Amino acid sequence: MNPDKKKRLRVGVLFGGRSGEHEVSLASAASVIRGMDPDKYEPVPIGITKDGHWLVGEGAMKMLPDVLKSGRRVMLTADPTEAALVPLDRGAGAQRLDVFFPVMHGTFGEDGTIQGLLDLAGLPYVGAGVLGSSIGMDKDVTKRLCEAAGIPVVPWYTFHRWQWEKDPAAVKAAIEEKFPYPVFVKPATLGSSVGMSKVHAAEELAPALDLACEFGMKILVEKAVSAREIEVSVLGNHQPQASVPGEIVPHREFYDYTAKYLEDGTQLLIPADLKPAQAKKIQELAVEAFRTLELSGMARVDFFLEKNSGKLYLNEVNTIPGFTSISMYPKLWEASGIAFRDLIDRLIFLAFEIHQEKTRTKYAIELPEGPGGALAG
Repeated sequence: MNPDKKKRLRVGVLFGGRSGEHEVSLASAASVIRGMDPDKYEPVPIGITKDGHWLVGEGAMKMLPDVLKSGRRVMLTADPTEAALVPLDRGAGAQRLDVFFPVMHGTFGEDGTIQGLLDLAGLPYVGAGVLGSSIGMDKDVTKRLCEAAGIPVVPWYTFHRWQWEKDPAAVKAAIEEKFPYPVFVKPATLGSSVGMSKVHAAEELAPALDLACEFGMKILVEKAVSAREIEVSVLGNHQPQASVPGEIVPHREFYDYTAKYLEDGTQLLIPADLKPAQAKKIQELAVEAFRTLELSGMARVDFFLEKNSGKLYLNEVNTIPGFTSISMYPKLWEASGIAFRDLIDRLIFLAFEIHQEKTRTKYAIELPEGPGGALAG
């Protein structure tokens, strides 16, 4: 991975971005930077503001919110022969990086867009590629593929914002025909419970749909199940492995944005109190979902374990899980025997491993030249 043992790898840590999960990304990126072995890595913080400006800070250990307010503006060229951070101010030289670690949650970071740019530039990066990132970000497509693979998912209904705006009565009728109350309403392509509501009665439905439509063009409505929330971390490329399962016990009615990030009280139980057969089944389904959704590097796979029936449902996957001090992804691996610093090592190794696989692929056809050749006039 790093032939020159004396040379530290320059790791571009991408954070922020145009997303409802912008602030969560800052906290995650700070943890990733602090967790890197300074003898192996030189982290280069790259902050993307809420309006899309790319900034590079003067010091890797600066407080990340300050990095977003200061620092030189840069852009990443997509030319693979000159892939580097190019300064937008005159007189500064380009910065070459060895690998990127995107810590961007939600839109324009976790949905395949950043991954596509890095692929165009021919650069290795941590986590899933374009396809896996796009699938994992879209909860509707995730459910369709998992259902086709025989992985149980919570019953759902999907519609688009334009349908709600054109004929709200029809959308409301379709939801109420399919599900009794309560139901959950959320944007189909966002995480951290942004724009999510639990709807207990008919009069709450329209405001919840309006809120979800502020954050997404496709809206997901799910049957509410009384369940325990079980999470598993997955790590790997061709041979992914699952961590011990953990359980989220929110202090609020459900695990919303406030419960996750703004208030104390939520309990993280690691390992979860499960029967050995239950834990094994959850781990197997997590790995199966990881493969079904074309993921690589890392993911956190979330399940619902219904309290009355014991039935298991896959809830969602997070292709760039949180790395904050309270985040389950690193905590679950720590409980499974992989310390935070070693986890960073493995993720960067996996980034180079999958990048080497990509470089073996031919992207051009060598055509014969001269008389009789395929391009002959």
